[in-house]
Amino acid sequence: MQHVLTTPTSTVFRQSMHNSPVRRLIRACLLGTLAGLAACGPEDPKPILLFNGEGASRPDVAALERILGDRHLGYATADSRQLNSMSEDVLRSYRLLIVPGGNFETLGNGLTASTTQHIRHAVQGGLGYLGICAGAFMAGNSPYNGLNLTRGVRFHFYSAESRGIRKALVPIDIAGEPAPLEQYWEDGPVLTGWGDVVATYPDGTAAVVEGSAGAGWVILTGVHPEAPESWRRGMGFRTPASTNHDYAATLINAALSRTSLAHF
Repeated sequence: MQHVLTTPTSTVFRQSMHNSPVRRLIRACLLGTLAGLAACGPEDPKPILLFNGEGASRPDVAALERILGDRHLGYATADSRQLNSMSEDVLRSYRLLIVPGGNFETLGNGLTASTTQHIRHAVQGGLGYLGICAGAFMAGNSPYNGLNLTRGVRFHFYSAESRGIRKALVPIDIAGEPAPLEQYWEDGPVLTGWGDVVATYPDGTAAVVEGSAGAGWVILTGVHPEAPESWRRGMGFRTPASTNHDYAATLINAALSRTSLAHF
């Protein structure tokens, strides 16, 4: 009786599939997918980090988000806890940090001393910084855990504060511009004493300044060009909100691209 060696059906199937056109096609597709992923690399990080943590004005954060969104500027947000957990290297993966208006005492006290040190070192290493009102106070040598990007200069309130005025329409003169722009001001700083003066208050003191902090480019403003129409209601503005929003975008782009603006 002749014995015939047989192979289980499953083994035959595996052997036939080993070099089958189907298997070769699957292998090619997998290799192509992996190659495509390697070529694409990780998703491009957002270039702007917008702080929205303790002390930041929620309406001001929203106003800045609208301006960034309308101009298709990619951004991420970080609250105090998230910012406190970021290393200097993570901070430097962004091109610009924006710190909005709000309460600079609460803002500074909500961050750890090591966080402000990380931010300062990141800016000195090349991270851009845009500080608006409270964010401008924070950039100075504030006693409330300030960043001291200003070589020891500490900012004080604009002179309207000493007259009991907390918010007002304030025209600013911008270097290179033929006419003043009326701005929304609320408890903002006077920025005289550091950097080049880009715009001045009616009394001639600095309302917007720019300068370097190590390898980083810093722009600070004591007024709110990003202010929405609702903030301005009943104040008699003649400068359209859209014009001021364009100026806010100019400051953002200049800080992002390390562009020096016209100055006095």
